Amino acid sequence: MRAVVQNDKSRVFRAARVRGGLAALAVAALVPGCAQGSGEVRSASGQQLQAPPARALDAYATGLRAAHAARVAAAHRWGLERVPLPAPPPPAKKPEITTRDGFEVDDHAERGLPPVFTTVPTQRKVVFLTIDDGAEKDRAFLRMMTELKVPYTAFLSDYLAKEDYGYFKRMQDRGVTLNNHTLHHPYLPDLSYARQKREICGMQKVIREHFGKRPTVFRPPYGNYDENTLVAAKSCGITHVPLWNEEVFADHWDYREWDRELHRGDIVLTHFRGRGDWGGTMTDMARRFLDKVTAEGYAVARLEDYL
Repeated sequence: MRAVVQNDKSRVFRAARVRGGLAALAVAALVPGCAQGSGEVRSASGQQLQAPPARALDAYATGLRAAHAARVAAAHRWGLERVPLPAPPPPAKKPEITTRDGFEVDDHAERGLPPVFTTVPTQRKVVFLTIDDGAEKDRAFLRMMTELKVPYTAFLSDYLAKEDYGYFKRMQDRGVTLNNHTLHHPYLPDLSYARQKREICGMQKVIREHFGKRPTVFRPPYGNYDENTLVAAKSCGITHVPLWNEEVFADHWDYREWDRELHRGDIVLTHFRGRGDWGGTMTDMARRFLDKVTAEGYAVARLEDYL
């Protein structure tokens, strides 16, 4: 049975009457008394329209300004070179995810096994940040990403996460999805089908018990898997197996592709690590990651919105 082994180092408005109606709305909303106090205006076609209250528009604009100011302040506070770009709204139609060439197992598609992929097919200039295992429980990192409103996805192994489930619950409460990375982080191709299933299904049970919902996304430890891994994962309710195209550390980047560049839809890997492993903190890693992707015009999107 072939094992797949990774190298893991740790609107255009078309009708004039619509334009006229919208313009009338804007004027009615922004100029007091233009609708003679009724709150109603007529479009270019004579259709009666309801103008939104000026105060509501003003409050909305104020909210946008306040949110941007908060992100600017947070970027300054955390030492970023630029304010991270906001992610676009989730796609109305999710892309079709297929297994990357060379990452298949026997009869992969025919058996309906979860796709294994390193990049999400999208024309949007976005990347996805994923964090593995759960060793370091860095409170500053949690505050940083919350204040900056940067999404990311966690893949947890229970032998590390169980030291402080509360940390990851706080992460989940902030919108982070907690996914499966096995119970004990073994090299799965060395294990029998039964033992692989215990590792994957066992972690499904842990996440459901402690965090309320069984995940559908799984990453094999070290990025290594074989046919048994994917069959077991499917039986445990897994629908997607994302790997990665880049890995970011506190002090450098590693790349899978020969061009050593970011690409639209790339999945970026990092780990819950601290000074003892990296010579830097998770906030150092996040700063390096955000400075690079922002400088290159990428926003960080939420992986689950595309799956």
